[in-house]
Formats: sequence, C-alpha cells, structure tokens
Amino acid sequence: MSHVVTDELLKQVSKPARYLGTEWNAIHKDWDDNPARMVFIYPDLYEVGMSHLGLAILYGAVNEQQGMLLERAFAPAPDMEDLLREQGLPLFSLESHRPLTDFDMVGFTLQYEMSYTTILNILDLAGIPLLAAARGPGHPLVIGGGPGVANPEPVAPFFDCFLLGDGEEALPEVLALIGQLKKEGRLNDRREVLARIAALPGFYVPSFYNVTYNSDGTVAAVVPDREGIPARVTKRVLPDLDAAYFPTRPIVPFLEIIHDRIMLEVMRGCTHGCRFCQAGAIYRPVRERDLAVLLAQAEELVRETGHEEISLTSLSTADYSRVEELARILATAYEDRGVSVSLPSLRVDAFSVRLAEAVQRVRKSSLTFAPEAGSQRLRDVINKGVTEDDVLTATAEAFQAGWQAVKLYFMLGLPTEREEDLLGIADLARRILYQGRQLAPGKKPTVTVSVSSFVPKAWTAFQWEPQDTLEVLQEKQQLLRFHLKGPGLRFSWHDARVSFIEAVLARGDRRLAAAVMAAWRRGARLEGWSEYFRYDCWEKAFQETGLDPSFYAHRQRREGEVFPWDHLNFGIAKGFLLRERRRARAGELTADCRAGRCTGCGVCPDLGVDLRLKGGPVDRAPAAEV
Repeated sequence: MSHVVTDELLKQVSKPARYLGTEWNAIHKDWDDNPARMVFIYPDLYEVGMSHLGLAILYGAVNEQQGMLLERAFAPAPDMEDLLREQGLPLFSLESHRPLTDFDMVGFTLQYEMSYTTILNILDLAGIPLLAAARGPGHPLVIGGGPGVANPEPVAPFFDCFLLGDGEEALPEVLALIGQLKKEGRLNDRREVLARIAALPGFYVPSFYNVTYNSDGTVAAVVPDREGIPARVTKRVLPDLDAAYFPTRPIVPFLEIIHDRIMLEVMRGCTHGCRFCQAGAIYRPVRERDLAVLLAQAEELVRETGHEEISLTSLSTADYSRVEELARILATAYEDRGVSVSLPSLRVDAFSVRLAEAVQRVRKSSLTFAPEAGSQRLRDVINKGVTEDDVLTATAEAFQAGWQAVKLYFMLGLPTEREEDLLGIADLARRILYQGRQLAPGKKPTVTVSVSSFVPKAWTAFQWEPQDTLEVLQEKQQLLRFHLKGPGLRFSWHDARVSFIEAVLARGDRRLAAAVMAAWRRGARLEGWSEYFRYDCWEKAFQETGLDPSFYAHRQRREGEVFPWDHLNFGIAKGFLLRERRRARAGELTADCRAGRCTGCGVCPDLGVDLRLKGGPVDRAPAAEV
C-alpha cells in the first residue's frame, strides 16, 4: 500500500500545506534505488517540528548518502487524525506519502517528556504495535534520539533502540547496516538485527537489559541479559563541527512555522555549569565552528532559502568566542538585503550593547535575559554566576540604546528557595522598569516576567532533589502574580500541572510506561499545547496502574541510590554531580572550565574528546579533585 494522500483528503483539513511534502528544498529520492529507508518523526505538529534544527541536519546528512533515504512525518492535527481514523487510513510520510510501515526504521526525536503520549498516538495511527515486544518481522524498527534519551526508561518498552548523542555520523551508520542486512536477507530476525545495532557505538537496545527493583521501589540494578552487550552505553560525540555535515539548503515551508528563519549553529555544548540545566550537561563538550565556516554557511543559507533573519543558535550563543565579530560581519553583509541577525536568550554577564546593536540593526525587538532566580543567594546555589549589578547594568545599557521591551526568565521551586527569593523576582522587575522610565523619559518601557517551575532532571547536580508539590508551586505563582501588577509589568507562567507530569517522567523508570499508555488511551496527546493538555487523563492513568507519581516527583533521592539511567553514559561523572550538589548547598560557585581550570566533570577524558574553541587556548590543567 502506498500513496495514501489524495486531494480529496487534503481539501477537508485546515492547513493542508502541513501534509504536502513538496516544499522548497524538499528531497525526493527514488524509492527503489535506496534500499535502506527511514522516516524521521517529530512528535508534534508540523509548525513545531519544522522549526527543529536537528531534523534539518539529519535529513540532509542521510539523504546525501547513496543507498539510503530519510523522509519526514509529524503528528497530525486533530482534524487530520479524525479523518485518518474515520477512513481507516494510516499515517504517512510527507515526501512519498507512503504508510510508515513501508519504512525499515521509524525514528522519533524525544525533545520533551510531554511528547510521549503523542509518540504512542503516532505509532497507533501508523498501525505499528505500541510495545516493541509485540512487533514482528514485518514491522519497522522504532528508534529514539534527542535529549529525552538522557533517561529514556519511561518509554523504553515502546522502542527497539535509542541513539545517545550526536546523530550526523551515527544515523547513516545504522542505515548502512540495515541496507547490508536487507541485501543479505537477514532483516527478519529482529533479535539478531538489534544485536548488530547494539554493537554500534552509542546505540542502546533496552530489551537486552533487565531491571530489578528493591523492596522500597527504587531501582536495584540494570544489567545486560546477553553476551556482547555493553554494561554501559556511551553517547556519540562529533569532535569537530567544522568537518561535520550542516544543511545549507534546508527545507523552506509553505506556511509560517514557530521559528521561521535561518538557523546557524555556531557551537554545541555549554560549560557554564548551571546546576539545574540538563542540556548543559548532556551536550558537553563545547565545540565551536570556525568563523570562516559560519560565514560561508550563512551566505549559502541566505541564497538557498530567502529567509530574512539569521538566528545564531546554540545553548549559549553569546559565549561563542568570536560572536561579536560574527554578528557584525553578518549584519553588515546582509543589512542592504533586509536580512537581520538574532540571538536567543542572552546571558546577562555576556551582554554588550555593541553586540545587541550589531544583532538587531535591521529590526529591533525585545531583549531577553535569564537571571533564573530573584536573589543573589539562590543564583549562587544554582551556579548562575550573575549578580544583580550585572542585570541592572545590562538593562540600563539596553534602555539607553533604544530598547523599550525587556523579558526576564525565572524559575520557581529551585532547591533551597525561600519567600524572599520569590519576592526578589518582583523587586528586580520593578527596579528594571523604574530604570527604563528614568533612562527613556517619554517612552513606555515594559518588563515581562516569565516563570517556569523547576523540574529535576537526570545528569544534573539537582537530580537528587524533590520537586515542590503542585499546591506549593501554584501558591508561589499566585504570590508573584499579586506582586507583579501595574502598568509596564507583565507576568506569564507555565501550568504547574504540566511541570509535575514532566518531573514524574524525567526521572522515572520502565514501570511508568504503563501510565504513559493508560494516559494515551484516555485521550492524552499533543500535550506541548496548553489547549490539548488534560491533567485528568494522567490522574486516572496513575490510579489505574497503581503508580504513585509523588514517588518520582516529590521524593528526595539518597546519594547512593541507583538511578534508572545509570547504565547510560553521557560522560558526566556521578561523583562530580554529587560534589556540585554539595557546593550548591554551601552556595559555592564553580567556574566555567573555559575560563580557568578543569572542573573534573569527566567528559573530556571519558569520551576521548576535548574542548574545541576557535578563539584561543584554554588552560587544560586538571582539577585538584577529580
């Protein structure tokens, strides 16, 4: 069965461009000439998925290889899902409009815990058994990647395998293996295929590992159940971004997407060491792209896409060693063509008005900073390395340079948080607003405060800490709401119930798969969108499966506890994270290793790589305590 999409079907849905697959720069490879076939799925709507740089990178990296192809699929909007179910049609890929079951591999990116029910919905719409154990020779292999594989255990029963770390080289490797096994007629023995995949660096096959539990419900051990399977799976790392594939002819959608712009990845990784930040841990080491490489990529991207904005992307773009030079060159080169340059959220200690002016020369929008906490004590606890003077100096320079709108991001419920830390958020926002009125008389400056709830994550110094209860988080939101009223002040917050479910899944074990499935069966899907999130589905799912969500979200972990993800290796030493946890309790800062000595996190020696910076040498003397 193939080509399930008809004009009649597309006429019945809003935004049919989501499903066409004929966008500018889309790649349509010959099906018969490419025996190794995979569909990459972003488990959300097209507008979100097409904003994902990882999709663009892997799409190009695979499709430039001979003998293999990579097509795309996304979660259908509710109107399309209803039509597919009513007419008995399977979910399809965009490029060839074939059912997902026609592919050898179905790949999901796990960007966010709240996408897990959508993954099940997509498998169901495709006609693929939800549980890996129920799949036979005729079914595709289901593979997962992305930041969610830092702890994939709550969805491990649904996946045949996971890829840890960078995928530019690893994904073509596994597809080459699939093509070879298909040619040899050995693709039908799933256990043998998975054993061959598990032998590749960075690939984790959860069915080859047994999990045992203690009487108190904690994990006792996760161990391989057959010979030749590694006790720990180590993530893949691209040591040199300059030599890595990067898409300079990305797909240009027909409709507006969330991030409708050129994404130029200047670096990967972050070593600031914010103690709540999972991305900063799992994407280490820091690797930068050379300035000349970036300028060449930018030129080709502008020519091949027609976009009017270049976003310099990374976890902390202002830390790129040549960011000001890069921003100035790009702004000067493309100003006459109406192409602007933008940065994501700026670190206030890295801020310079010169950089901001270079970045927003064409179109001046708001500036975004992330102090994260409202007091110096708490900023030291989380290792933010930012003072109130840093914040006020940066915002003063911004107002003086003509910016009128400032956005501030904070987190509620951080470990050791007190009421004065919360009130410090409102006080800081008011001082910045007052500053704006003083420095820009006659103007109407605005300060927007956005707060999210702290979610303890694997591979961070706070992975042992409990999340505040739902009631406490909601009380804190109301306290801030009361104190952030008045002209020029805006306040937004995330649904604490979503953060609670996220916390349950972020540090969960395989037993939670039953709750994920139960929530999906009750209607949970597309939960990254507030209008589709249904907390009642999760409440009933936990009741139905007999699982206590508080055990996962609100329980203080013991220092010696075995975590569900301890058999995976992202390079960060558990001993280092424990030291960071103790330093947090003492309010002690840990310096960025690029600015001083090695902090002993373990990444460089464990993964056999080192920091790749383009702006000069770094002292690599090892830390005294490793």
